[in-house]
Amino acid sequence: MNKEDFQNLLDSQGGLLSFNNFLSTSMEREEATSFVQDALKRNPDIVGVMFIMAIDPSKISVSITPFAMIDEHSALPQEQEILFTMHTVFRVGEITSVAKNSRLWEVQLTITDESDPQLAGLTDRIKQEIDGRGWRRMGKLMLQVGHFDQAEELYNELLENASDDSDRALIYQQLGQLKYHQGKYPEAAKFFEKDLEISQKTLSPDDPELATMYNNIGGVYNNMGEYSKALEYYEKSLKIREKALPPTHPDLATSYNNIGGVYKNMGEYSKALEYYEKSLKIREKALPPPQ
Repeated sequence: MNKEDFQNLLDSQGGLLSFNNFLSTSMEREEATSFVQDALKRNPDIVGVMFIMAIDPSKISVSITPFAMIDEHSALPQEQEILFTMHTVFRVGEITSVAKNSRLWEVQLTITDESDPQLAGLTDRIKQEIDGRGWRRMGKLMLQVGHFDQAEELYNELLENASDDSDRALIYQQLGQLKYHQGKYPEAAKFFEKDLEISQKTLSPDDPELATMYNNIGGVYNNMGEYSKALEYYEKSLKIREKALPPTHPDLATSYNNIGGVYKNMGEYSKALEYYEKSLKIREKALPPPQ
C-alpha cells in the first residue's frame, strides 16, 4: 500500500478495519511472503503489509460465517486459500516491522462481529445517520461512501419493483442525488423533476417537502449555469418555507444563502449581499455562540 494509507493503518491500531472487496488469503506464510516481496521489488515507493489474521470462533456470528476455505476450487490448491467476504470487520492489533526488511510490516488482525461493543455502537450510529429501511438504507450508505455504480444498480432494481408512486418518488430522489454527486447535472435534474411531479399530486402546495425538492432542482440548475431557472426554483422553495417555517428556521437561512449565491453568479452583487445578510441574520439567532 502507499505510504499515506500505511500511516492511516498505523493510526488505526486498536480500532476496527474492514475491506471493501472480497479478500483472498493463504494459510501458507511463504506464499503470502512471496507475493508481497515481488510487489516491493516492482515498486520502491510502497510499503509491504502482511495481515496475520486470527479467527476466534466465539467472535463469529452463529448465523453468518464471513469466510470459506476454497482450496478445492482454486487454480493453485497449494496456496490453501481462504476467501473472506466483503466488509468483514477486524480489530487491528500489533503492528511490527519485519527485521530483515524495513519496508515490510506485519499487522495482527482479529475477526469480530456485531457482539463487539465498538462495532455495535458504530452500526447504531450509522443507522441513526442513514434513515430508511432495508435496501433503501443500503443504497444511501453506498452513496455516502461514494460507491455510485453499485448504488445506481440497486436503485434501478428497486425502481423496477416499486409498488406505488410513493416508492418511485423516493427512488427518483436518490437517483437525483447520485447523479448530482457525480456531476451529471442534466440527469440529476430529470430525476429530481420526476420526484417533484409525483409528489405534487399527493402533497399540499405548502408542504416543506416540496420546498426541499424545489431547492434540489435549483441547485442543479445553478451548477449548470442556468441561473434564471435556478432562481425560479429557489424562490419557489423560499416561498413555501416562509409560510411553513418559523422565521429563524435554518432552512430559511439556506434558501436566502442559495438565492444570494445565484445573484452573485449573475453579477448582481447588491442583491446577493441583501440575501446573504438575511441568511446571516437568521444564523446568528439560530446557531449557538462560539465557545
